This record gives sequence, C-alpha cells and structure tokens, in this order.
Amino acid sequence: MAFTFSMKDTYRQSVEAASGGKQTVLYDNKGNPSIMNIVPRQTYKSLAVGDNDKTHHAWVINGKEVPEIFIGTYLAYVHDGRAYSLPGQVPKVYTNHDQAVAYCRAKGEGWHCMTNAEYAAIALWCKKNGYYPRGNNNYGSDHAYPHETCRPATVGSDGRTNLGLTGSGPCSWTHDGTPAGIYGLNGDAWEWATGLRTVDGEIQILEDNNAALFSADLTAGSAQWKAILEDGTLVAPGTAGTIKVEPTAEGSGAIRYTKNVQFRTSGDQWPSAPFKSMAVESGISKMPDIMKALALYRTDDTDHGEDRMYARNDGEKCFFRGGSWASGSHAGVFYLGGGYPRSYSVSTVGFRPAYIRL
Repeated sequence: MAFTFSMKDTYRQSVEAASGGKQTVLYDNKGNPSIMNIVPRQTYKSLAVGDNDKTHHAWVINGKEVPEIFIGTYLAYVHDGRAYSLPGQVPKVYTNHDQAVAYCRAKGEGWHCMTNAEYAAIALWCKKNGYYPRGNNNYGSDHAYPHETCRPATVGSDGRTNLGLTGSGPCSWTHDGTPAGIYGLNGDAWEWATGLRTVDGEIQILEDNNAALFSADLTAGSAQWKAILEDGTLVAPGTAGTIKVEPTAEGSGAIRYTKNVQFRTSGDQWPSAPFKSMAVESGISKMPDIMKALALYRTDDTDHGEDRMYARNDGEKCFFRGGSWASGSHAGVFYLGGGYPRSYSVSTVGFRPAYIRL
C-alpha cells in the first residue's frame, strides 16, 4: 500500500531529522507552522533541586503529568494576530503581559505564552549540565565575546543593533550550545513569564504549570493565584507568613525575601541583587524547594553567573526573564525582572510561544 505524505509531513520530518529529534514542527488552527523544541519530563532530582524524584512543575498540568513540553525555538513573531516560532524574523515587542497571552492562545488549544515554570526548568537544566547560553546582550553581540554577533532586526537611533533576527546568532546562543537548541534566552528581549507575580511583595503563582492551560485565569482578580508558605504549601493570597520580597532597608538598592514586609518600594526605587546571593531575612529558616524549582531562589551559593533579580513590592507586578540587548553581564537564564505591571509595553520586552499536549 502506497503512503502519501503532505508538505506538512515532509517539513516536520526534515526538521526532526536535522535536529536529531530535538525539534519538531507544530501547526496552529490556521495551519501555520512553528518550530518547537521537545523537552522531555524532568524531576527535581534530575534538575538538581535536591534528591526528590517528584516531577518538576513544568510537566504537571491540572494534576496530570505530561511526558514532554514544547518550547518555541525562537522568540515570538506575530502574524495575523498569532504568535509564531520561526527563524529569521523580527521578534514582537511592545507587547504587554495580557497581549502576549492572547497572541499565543489565538493559535488554539494547547498553545500558551511560555510560563515561569517552563523558563525555570530550562534554566535549571542549563545549570545542571554546566552550560549557560550567551546571547545578544550588548547591542548585537555578547558582552564577553564581542565576535559573536547576530543579524540586526532593529537598530537604535545611535546606529547600534537592538533586536536580532530570530536564530541568527551562533550555536553558543542556544540553551545547549547546539544548532538544535532554544535560541534567545540570554538577552535580545525580555520575555514575559506567565503564572508568576507579586502583589504588594507577596510571591504568587498558579499551581504547577496550570498557567499553560487555555482555561487558566491569569487576570489580576483571578482566584487561581496562590501564595507560598515557608514549608512550600500553597495557600490563599494574604495568608499570614507567606514568602514576600522587599528592599533590605528604607531606600535600599538591595532586595531580600521575608515573611513580614517592613519596607515598601516607592518612586524611582529599583531594588535588585545578584541571583546567586539573594538575601533571606532571619524569620525564614529555610527556603522551600518549590522556590528553587521555580528559579525564584538559588539551588546553591554558586554558579548562577552574574544574573540578577529585580523586584518592587508596591501593587501587582508581573515578571519577565532573560534580559535585553542592553543588559550586559546581568542577562541570562536566571535573570528575573519583577518591577513592572502587566500593562508594561516597551521595545525591550517580548515573549515566546509554547505548547502542551493533554
């Protein structure tokens, strides 16, 4: 019996063969392709978050474990109101949190804006395997390897490269250092990481990777947000003793985790700290593993590069990751920015599509 292959089958098979099975092509509800990295299930132990064999949150959705998640190989490019992962495109920026979610969901069931749980899993995988991607964090080049450059996508008024065309950097700019890796996780543009926010400093998440669900309520007033106790239990926001973030002192430029907020950010304060040395106030005896698994706290005291964490604790703030073309040595897979509201829209912030199959 003869088999007939469509052009879609041929394209998918060629991408899978060229990538050694690391990548595939998924089609949305318009029949348009996106190149996606296939990321198999990982555990706390396999990602070096202690010795627990528990499945990492990125692969748990509505209490069900999935064998793989699909991560956009490239930063999002938008066409016809839908986000795509394709090489050689201009990344979509000037996109606020809710718009990024909508561009991804418009592609159909399973499609979503990459979640914080998924970013954390990739960051932890990089750390466990001793490879941190470089990238466009210095106006078209890597700050420490200026000979590594990308093709310009946008150029500033000073003539310097800002965004690079997707996938146009060297292999050292992928998460695993191969041509089949995920591009752009260090620099280029910040990326919205859904399912994570602070409200007046309180860390709030959607459970596991539920933020990836088409039905997930990511709005400001959603009842699906949960806060985190010191023992890792998820509880209703506002419960006493939940983990929060605050400046280390009035007017301080540094930040720490706390259970009882003493200081508020105000005005032009942008407290930050190197991710590898985030402080914890004395009232917290031990940071729970879930904070480490979600890349909100270090797994040890070393080897997180110079990546930084920024956070404010006045009102609702959503998070993005990775850094931009101007972030220099602070950019990287653990770089975390939580200083802006969900309405924030600027030339340095984009997003990435992802997919789950339930």
